[in-house]
Amino acid sequence: MPSLADHSCMDHETAGRACAEILDAVGSAVIAEDAFLEAVLTGVLARGHVLLEDVPGTGKTLTARSFANALDLSFNRIQFTPDLLPADITGSNVYNEGTGSFEFAPGPIFANVVLADEINRAPPKTQAALLEAMGEGQVTVDGETHALPEPFFVIATQNPVEQEGTFGLPEAQRDRFVVKTAMGYPDFDGERALIDRRADRTAQAPSVTAIVDAERIPDLQRVAETVTVDGKLRDYVVELGRATRADERVDVGVSPRGIQRLFEAARARAVIEGRDYVVPEDVQRVVRDVFAHRLVLTADASVREVDPDEVVRDVLDRIEVPAVSPT
Repeated sequence: MPSLADHSCMDHETAGRACAEILDAVGSAVIAEDAFLEAVLTGVLARGHVLLEDVPGTGKTLTARSFANALDLSFNRIQFTPDLLPADITGSNVYNEGTGSFEFAPGPIFANVVLADEINRAPPKTQAALLEAMGEGQVTVDGETHALPEPFFVIATQNPVEQEGTFGLPEAQRDRFVVKTAMGYPDFDGERALIDRRADRTAQAPSVTAIVDAERIPDLQRVAETVTVDGKLRDYVVELGRATRADERVDVGVSPRGIQRLFEAARARAVIEGRDYVVPEDVQRVVRDVFAHRLVLTADASVREVDPDEVVRDVLDRIEVPAVSPT
């Protein structure tokens, strides 16, 4: 039986099957909730990036590498530290004695899937270099622009516990991430499975084989862009975003870019379900991951330790869900 990578065209049903196989393959290696893996895949389909906020040791590196393998994409991991320089990420011009000229030596950012580990440990100048890469798909070194591979996808992590020696991500950079999510700790059975893997020293580390060819990833992403979204649902997406700005606990609400990201993520969610149309549940399942990290709370709300997720939940409760019919 030919693989999904062999199909000459990619329709919504084919894309849905591909997504299911990708999630099954990654899920066989990574012990995590289905919702978490679906959130990461949503970022891929929506042509965006994913921010993971989690404690060390939960499997974030394995997750990033497993998605890269399943999607037949190149992978690099960058450990962010306070002394990391922009050139350590982007690369630099190196003198070639043989030619007598400077040549560009690409940095680790030149991969399809890049794990930016503990991104908030790098200083703002280094974060800015990553911001250009995430937003423009390119890096600039000594005034010369270099295009990054296509597709290009960043999975960034930050530790929510250790704050000493960290630099908070600026609002502009947080806004570049389609979704922010967390793996969380595995359940009892999951942690027992980790122990069993550790006990068997002869077993190889979990690995994932390619489910789709790298050349088909743009096709998969284009399927998401053809998903139908009813006018009432489009209004619903806008109303949810605007409602965050009216909440008294919020100093800066969701930006127009954030509203567009919710629209894109909802369409990606429909593709994962194998549908060519969005339903309200698609919006509701992704809105917290898309909106919460974009909210800037008031000083009073921060002192009271208000959770941005709580604000999004309240907005969902306030805005009437439209009644739409599949078309």
